[in-house]
Amino acid sequence: MPELPEFDPELPSPWGPPPGRADFKRRPEDFHVVELIHPVPEDTGEHLWLRVRKRGINTEQAARRLARLAGIPSRRVAHAGLKDRQAVAEQWFSLHLPGRFDRDAELARHAEPALEVLEARRHTRRLRPGALRGNRFRIRLREVRRDPQAVAERLHRIATQGFPNYFGPQRFGHEYRNWEDGLRLLRGESGRIDRHRRGLLISALRSHLFNRVLAARVRDGIWNRCLAGDLMQLDGRSACFTAEVCDATLEERLARGEIHPTGPLPGRLARAPRGAAAQYEREVLDPFASVVEGLERLGVESGRRALRAPVHEFSVGHEDGDLEVAFRLLPGSYATVFLAMAVELTGPVPPHPVLR
Repeated sequence: MPELPEFDPELPSPWGPPPGRADFKRRPEDFHVVELIHPVPEDTGEHLWLRVRKRGINTEQAARRLARLAGIPSRRVAHAGLKDRQAVAEQWFSLHLPGRFDRDAELARHAEPALEVLEARRHTRRLRPGALRGNRFRIRLREVRRDPQAVAERLHRIATQGFPNYFGPQRFGHEYRNWEDGLRLLRGESGRIDRHRRGLLISALRSHLFNRVLAARVRDGIWNRCLAGDLMQLDGRSACFTAEVCDATLEERLARGEIHPTGPLPGRLARAPRGAAAQYEREVLDPFASVVEGLERLGVESGRRALRAPVHEFSVGHEDGDLEVAFRLLPGSYATVFLAMAVELTGPVPPHPVLR
């Protein structure tokens, strides 16, 4: 594999450096997230869906605990999304328990500081990522320094406009090792790794390439604008259409947040932009051509991701030098990226986005 540019963790911001600094995730209660799913369980079927509140453990740890409680292998526990360890998170899991209705009441009563079951209902299907409709956050930023009012105003501004939909540093692992391990996977140097780990490494490679395209468009001031040939995504949906011409009607829909330009998740091409947008992406990704080719050889299907992340139900309040921020994001958008556009995040739980 040819020599590649060094991994670049810095993410350019359309608004420049953040005007303040604050402690982040000093304790799990500072980061509260509620998972929003659809459809709601049906009260019948082979799968027991549990809505749980977890504290101080990550999603995989919670899944293993539920498997032990139910007396089933971990592979029979499913979830729609991943939630941080250093947080209080409400999320859904499904347990495949055909004919095991005797366990429903027992599991529904389970309560401990790290894992409490809030609701138990039956469903005919296993929980899948497609059921996730978004996440609602309530986050406390402690001891905001420099200019708390400027931070609040910046957050309001970003919530109105949306923000660059970067993948956060969590995607790349400790010291960005998932990127390096992903390159070893492409070179055939990984040996035997399980399916879950393989998926994480492929995701890290694709995520970094997406971030490079988005970073270039932010620097050029076109992250929330249309390029001729762009694949545009309808807000809150995966459906895309090609913008052959960026006319006034299209720009108005962009300004209203009805549609968003997309960037690449490289792999075997199923659908690609055209014209100026296609040329732009080729030029940005040219230094990573060997990575794109490696993903294609692995049979990874290409995808698209919105370049802009909308913010819904936003509010911010002041309390004793802290800011409490509440908002809702669509699946896949990072709360830490949104916050880091307005405030430098410090604290005991890295990694934090590096904005410039």
